[in-house]
Amino acid sequence: MARSFRERNPVLVGVGGLVAIAVLLWVAFNAENLPMLGSGTGYAAAFSEAAGLRPGDEVRVAGVRVGRVTSVDLDNDHVRVEFRVKDTWLGDESRADIRIRTLLGRKFLALEPRGQHELRPGGEIPLSRTTAPYDVELALGTLSQTVDAIDTDQLARAFDALSSTLHDTPAAVRDSVTGLSRLSATIADRDAQLRTLLARTESVSAVLADRSDDVGALLADGNLLLREVQQRRQAISDLLRDTSLLALQVQGLVRDNQHQLDPTLRQLQAVVDVLEHNQQNLERSIELLGPFVRVFADTLGNGRWFDTYVQNLLTPLPASPRLDPVGGR
Repeated sequence: MARSFRERNPVLVGVGGLVAIAVLLWVAFNAENLPMLGSGTGYAAAFSEAAGLRPGDEVRVAGVRVGRVTSVDLDNDHVRVEFRVKDTWLGDESRADIRIRTLLGRKFLALEPRGQHELRPGGEIPLSRTTAPYDVELALGTLSQTVDAIDTDQLARAFDALSSTLHDTPAAVRDSVTGLSRLSATIADRDAQLRTLLARTESVSAVLADRSDDVGALLADGNLLLREVQQRRQAISDLLRDTSLLALQVQGLVRDNQHQLDPTLRQLQAVVDVLEHNQQNLERSIELLGPFVRVFADTLGNGRWFDTYVQNLLTPLPASPRLDPVGGR
């Protein structure tokens, strides 16, 4: 016979409860690594640089999203990128590339499955089979720092000295050096403007990077709108075709009833002409009718009724006296 809960040993019940809580906590913190609850199989790839790739970015195979990046960490002389994929086969000669996903620099990890044998879970794609793109934002920042470090005045003097030294050289060489000297002088004259331009370019690049998610959402909404328009393309085509058929039917109806419509239209035009000719009289009539209606309503109005009295409307008239034919009564 089963014992009630109060009859059980409280020590064993407490130990069992603690063990259950510990198991639940372990499952919660390792859910992704469990085969039934996890988000796929984990792998890694070695890159020469992170190139802007961040945890949470997409992992794609042939353009199809199959997982996400879980971590991007520095491992000695290279960057180790860990990711998880679901329902995807990777061979022992697979490649991994960091590619640009949006115009604002968001990246994704592109995988190219290769090989005869399956890559073991947790295996790493070596540095020899990975490539990272060149970061445009980083290039702009580096260009700004490089331009800041150039002494434009000294560079202009160096080109002038070179032009003077090569004065007796052939005309083509002299023209080339002279052109370089003029270019250097122009850059020196526009040094402040170039510095301002590069600084503002860096600011714009930072703002665009901060608004990357908003622009991505805008592009996604635009794709949804275009997809909806494409789905409704057949309905729009049917509507245009039916409108064209309706126009043809109306045209045929007017053509078939032209003899009946012409007199009607002429009479209607005559009525319109009469109304236009007497427009001033009509307006004057309406203007004069207003005071009459107002006085009439004030005189006879009684709530919702007209209160009037007509004398002798229902009383018979008295009989007139008869006259004698001779002239008497």
